[in-house]
Amino acid sequence: MAKNFKDTKVLAFDVFGTVVDWRSSVIAEGEQLGKAKGLNIDWAAFGDAWRAIYRPYMDRVLTGALPWTKLDDLHRQMLEETLAKFDISSLTNEEKAHLNRVWHRLKAWPDSVPGLQRLKSRFVITTLSNGNISLLTNMAKHAGLPWDCILSAENVRRYKPDPEVYLLVPQLFDLKPEQVMMVAAHEHDLQSAQKHSLRTAFIHRPLERGPGKAAEIPPVGRYDVTANDFLDLAQQIGA
Repeated sequence: MAKNFKDTKVLAFDVFGTVVDWRSSVIAEGEQLGKAKGLNIDWAAFGDAWRAIYRPYMDRVLTGALPWTKLDDLHRQMLEETLAKFDISSLTNEEKAHLNRVWHRLKAWPDSVPGLQRLKSRFVITTLSNGNISLLTNMAKHAGLPWDCILSAENVRRYKPDPEVYLLVPQLFDLKPEQVMMVAAHEHDLQSAQKHSLRTAFIHRPLERGPGKAAEIPPVGRYDVTANDFLDLAQQIGA
């Protein structure tokens, strides 16, 4: 190992895209709904459009344009906007509510469960996601994710990249920030964690946004660990 991680106690995971394959899950459920309702929709484009307004909606909460609103409710507002964009008006309120909860039913990447189980043997593993607590709990039950703890931006009623979110884990576990490692597939998340002295691990998820849209692998040294998947991460940090 290039670095000694014996002082790392907790691994805090981003979830959407890092642990679960949100895009394929949304497309699959959209296609099922489309068949049932006779909708001729490009569900990949629909899922991408729904996800594309994720950050702008959270920023409205961060700037105070919206009061604190949990992600389930933001997702529903985003869904209504996306349905209007695709001229879909035939869904009942119950069908909209079920589709909105697709985020509770996302499938894990193939390496996620075995990788997390291996990492759990040495470290405390927790979520640190913008997803609300009920969403993350239901997702864990659905996908078999073996978290020790589920922590969320909802705990501090702020969204990433607010400092309170990143400092939540060391505060709750009575640790120094450098004893916590943020694990994510998104550089903006890791760079924000670095600003608050957390260790960082980049996970490469080349298919998160679909074929041909992979983010570049960051250069060696930008983060404490750069790994292909969770099993690779476990090997690199000695779990």
